[in-house]
Amino acid sequence: MTRKRTPEDITIQPRNLRFDMTAAEDGRPWLDGNPVATAVYNAMSLTFPEGERMFMDAVKAYRGEVSGKLADDVQDFITQEAIHSREHHLLNNKIDPEKYPIAEINAAIMEKINFARAGGPMRMLIGTICLEHFTSMMADLMFDAEIDGVAMFSKTDPALERLWRWHAMEETEHKAVAYDVFLEVTKGWSPLKRYFRRSLSMLLITKHFTTNIATYAAMLLEADGYTREDADRAVKAFLWKKPSLFGRGWKVWLSWFKPGFHPWDHDNRHAMDDWKAEFTPVAAE
Repeated sequence: MTRKRTPEDITIQPRNLRFDMTAAEDGRPWLDGNPVATAVYNAMSLTFPEGERMFMDAVKAYRGEVSGKLADDVQDFITQEAIHSREHHLLNNKIDPEKYPIAEINAAIMEKINFARAGGPMRMLIGTICLEHFTSMMADLMFDAEIDGVAMFSKTDPALERLWRWHAMEETEHKAVAYDVFLEVTKGWSPLKRYFRRSLSMLLITKHFTTNIATYAAMLLEADGYTREDADRAVKAFLWKKPSLFGRGWKVWLSWFKPGFHPWDHDNRHAMDDWKAEFTPVAAE
């Protein structure tokens, strides 16, 4: 069976943009004035710098085994992720470490990153393709979500709203690069072995990723004065009930388990057209 690939007309454009993080400095909830939404997105942002460095290293390990357009896409993927890591590092630096348990959360993140790295390049690559599916899934849903009947991010400082929209757009743009690398470097595997490894990994990563984000967000809310019980309840409601940041993507998540799956089976590039027009490409240095 012929393995699927990213459509030839999908191009990846690193945009070397910088964002004003001032609105996140004052300690007030920056995402629509909502402390729960802010805690969830801060929790995700805290995972990005080290997580995206692992993604970059995962594909770098196999650069010698790919060629042509895929090799170009790998380089552009690495450049995009490096810029994402830089900008989220700056955003994370706006979270007050004296008030919030940033050191504790970062230590937990590094423990998980180190576990993935300890398993070698293939464990890192399979982890990357699973997590890239998650990030593209959430990017697809991010601006359809509502809080109290109002579009999420509509009451957020424009610079921070643009940061998250830019990140979502580029996650969609490069959502299949690591997956295409995985298909190429496992072409000697049987289809059953490839399917088993990626399916088992997705089940494990889904459990850990969703649990970790919920835990980190609840820890941030506790620092805002919530009891742990109230923090857990509020975060779970945000992630799984309303706006259901994780739960609303179940169909896209489930598509992973279809034999012959490819990330571009869910072709949502049309949804990015307006965003691409807004973000003037800036050559990445």
